[in-house]
Amino acid sequence: MSDDNSPISAREAKRLFADLKNAPALVLAVSGGPDSVALMWLAARWQRSLARGPQLVVVTVDHGLRPEAAREAREVKRLASALALTHRTLRWRGAKPKTGLPAAAREARYRLLAQAARAAGASHVLTAHTRDDQAETLLMRLLRGSGIAGLSAMARVSERDGIVLARPLLDVPKSQLIATLKRAKIGFADDPTNRDTIFTRPRLRALLPQLAAEGGDARNLVRLAARLSRANAAVEVLTDGAERFLHLRDSGDAPHGSETCSFEAAAFASLPEEVRLRLLLRAIDALGHEGPAELGKVETLLAALDQAMSGGRPASADGRPVLKQTLAGALISLAGGRIHIGPAPARRRQGRSRGG
Repeated sequence: MSDDNSPISAREAKRLFADLKNAPALVLAVSGGPDSVALMWLAARWQRSLARGPQLVVVTVDHGLRPEAAREAREVKRLASALALTHRTLRWRGAKPKTGLPAAAREARYRLLAQAARAAGASHVLTAHTRDDQAETLLMRLLRGSGIAGLSAMARVSERDGIVLARPLLDVPKSQLIATLKRAKIGFADDPTNRDTIFTRPRLRALLPQLAAEGGDARNLVRLAARLSRANAAVEVLTDGAERFLHLRDSGDAPHGSETCSFEAAAFASLPEEVRLRLLLRAIDALGHEGPAELGKVETLLAALDQAMSGGRPASADGRPVLKQTLAGALISLAGGRIHIGPAPARRRQGRSRGG
């Protein structure tokens, strides 16, 4: 797209949605802001251009956090009706957390969108994340010390709760979407929380003009995320190959699909550090029962394993493991020249027995 401030043409919109033309139905996540309203308008125009396009279902999630949200949902419904699109409003009910509210609201939103997709027979949920959002996501993860996978930022297509999540506007700047709506004379809501500096993303958003002056504009940040995504995909291929290599060395003792797995310590130690880290992450996430393992904790575990293996003590004198740790609900041990990983025993609640 040549001009960041020019409206999106019908031809450009057709290219944005080209991969979705054979889907049975699509759920459009529309909050009422400029990005998602533009997504709805562009998708409706694209659908009308097809002889037989997918059904479009517009879904607005009301998190119950702002009094204006109900009115904004009604405005989205009005515009959806004008575009001859089905609309549903879903509400996030129940108590809201006092900390981590943005993350909890995001999880609730995706859960409700996936439910709506299944109810509508839709194969995809479309969100209106833009190039600006991608740049902000990269900055947030960079400051949190994410690894290569995290710094790849958002994928154009991913899977969540059994539904494909697509972001067709990920290369489009927000300014183009606003220009598109202005030309079409379509209004949109202004969410003040997008500027509320109590949250991390708005604070980083306010810094973007200063970063752009130093060359760190959204276009360059997104280019960096794309290059890191490319590198991450290459490392994943290497990790797949290493997993097969260890599978053959272990004569059928595969890291996945069983209650336990083990690696020959010497073969594991010969692999690059990033590959070893990912192998541990995969096995712990597959066999643990406390959710995804934190990258930093797996790095600490790998350092401990490396130290134990380099010490030339694959087992203690009485055969007991020289290393034994639990992480994310998985039990990891080094014994007999092998690294063993399996589910950790369930934690017992501490209690005191009382006399009669």
